[in-house]
Amino acid sequence: MSVTQSRPSVSTRLPGSGQNWLDQIARHAHQMPDRPALVFRGQPTSWATLQRRVRAVAAALVANGVAEGDRVAVLMSNRPEFLEAVLAANALGAIAVPVNFRLSADEVAFIIADSGSVALAVDQDLAPLAAQVRGGLAGPAVCLVTGPSPAAAGPGALSFDELAAAPADGTPDLALDEHAPALIMYTSGTTGRPKGAVLSHLNLSVQTQTLIRYWRLYRDDEINLCASPMFHIAAIGAIAPLIATGGTTVIMPSGQFDPEVMLDVLERERVTHVFMVPAQWQAVVAIPDAGRRAAHLRVMCWGAAPATVTLLEAMAATFPGVPNVCTFGQTEMSPVTTVLDGEDALRKIGSVGKAVPAVSIRIVDDAMNDVPRGEIGEIVYRGPNLMLGYWNLPEATKEAFEGGWFHSGDLVREDEDGFLYVVDRKKDMIISGGENIYCAEVENVLASHPAVADVAVVAAPHERWGETPVAVVVAADPAAPPTLDDLAEWCRTRLASYKKPTQLLVLDALPRNASGKVLKPVLRQAVREG
Repeated sequence: MSVTQSRPSVSTRLPGSGQNWLDQIARHAHQMPDRPALVFRGQPTSWATLQRRVRAVAAALVANGVAEGDRVAVLMSNRPEFLEAVLAANALGAIAVPVNFRLSADEVAFIIADSGSVALAVDQDLAPLAAQVRGGLAGPAVCLVTGPSPAAAGPGALSFDELAAAPADGTPDLALDEHAPALIMYTSGTTGRPKGAVLSHLNLSVQTQTLIRYWRLYRDDEINLCASPMFHIAAIGAIAPLIATGGTTVIMPSGQFDPEVMLDVLERERVTHVFMVPAQWQAVVAIPDAGRRAAHLRVMCWGAAPATVTLLEAMAATFPGVPNVCTFGQTEMSPVTTVLDGEDALRKIGSVGKAVPAVSIRIVDDAMNDVPRGEIGEIVYRGPNLMLGYWNLPEATKEAFEGGWFHSGDLVREDEDGFLYVVDRKKDMIISGGENIYCAEVENVLASHPAVADVAVVAAPHERWGETPVAVVVAADPAAPPTLDDLAEWCRTRLASYKKPTQLLVLDALPRNASGKVLKPVLRQAVREG
């Protein structure tokens, strides 16, 4: 006689019992409704208010024809409404599409058309740009505008503020699938049209766990300053763990970065954690009393672009005893893949650390063979924080996942202790006379020259050697820029001879995208034009 056992049937899912960020907000709104979730320009938004406004905007989108699975573009500068719009889209099962507000109208129109967005949330300052691109929205073509003049975005635009203040009747209570898409994050597109990386709720949950561990978000009074553009994964990835833990996120308004203003906010809001790109940290540590004004910092974090040894040493001197955590990764990985923890920051200066527990890595050659430790190869990934794929680009997705691993495009080496060092982007490597030259290595040496404030290295065509390295420099003193002979002499004992730059271009500033990455295609064009 056989006995057949059947699984119990579970058909009830209580509200707020999931692990996505909407359920986390619901729990905080219930348990600590008056505690601040967000602070913007000194004004707090409580957890209860955040939940109510998100549900109200979601209800308004539903009432205007937006449905589960639709895409909602968010074209805003840093502000609470940005997060509210993203969360409102997810609350009805739609996919949020953050859009870089610094793009041209044609570039924004491309993202709206490529994603098939049916709705657009925009702030007042960007309403004229919205008016230019709204024609690319698919039906029902909803446009929500923060501020007093929705009509600036064109006929039929609705007031975000009025809708967010309305009753939340009609908000669906969905049991979100953790594998369902939450975001389409368009990559920076430094080498062509941007691709939309599709990130799931599970991706965000794994990112959250990673940062809670490495940023030490353990206390009830954690206050993180969001200084990155909110359309960037660095900002969303840093906000997600504070939503999970019930901490407070201080949102830095968009605009020209001012280190004095940054320090004022760090001091006034008693910020405990902040992530900035290296160019921002460089400006902050140059201020003599930065350490005193940011006295509440418990962890300082950087990433999104390489940091020089010189900068890391200055950060350690300015904020003694504060762990300096480097997070490395990319949009497609939600984004963090490796971390250099604070205790290793000086011992392994220049490293991006080791893989986080959620990620499996390999370092491979072009044939997907593992390279010996110490040799340079491309880092490839697997893990639950890996994107679902590129939106509507099956061939690009297939290429990126070739061999069953995600190809990052980053060239790295691993030292004897297992710490990783990024030597270049695969596409940026210079081959001169058959020798590989890794730009990041040369940049690191040149950045330590006292006459150099900022530097990038790119290739220029060379009749004999094929390619040759060119140093593009911002002078520490514009009246006394370094010469090519100065830099060559500096490199003489620090680099192999074939790696030293053979040309020099001095600029007032390096062109960067919104995430702080140097736009090397722009520099290559400048070099070609002399």
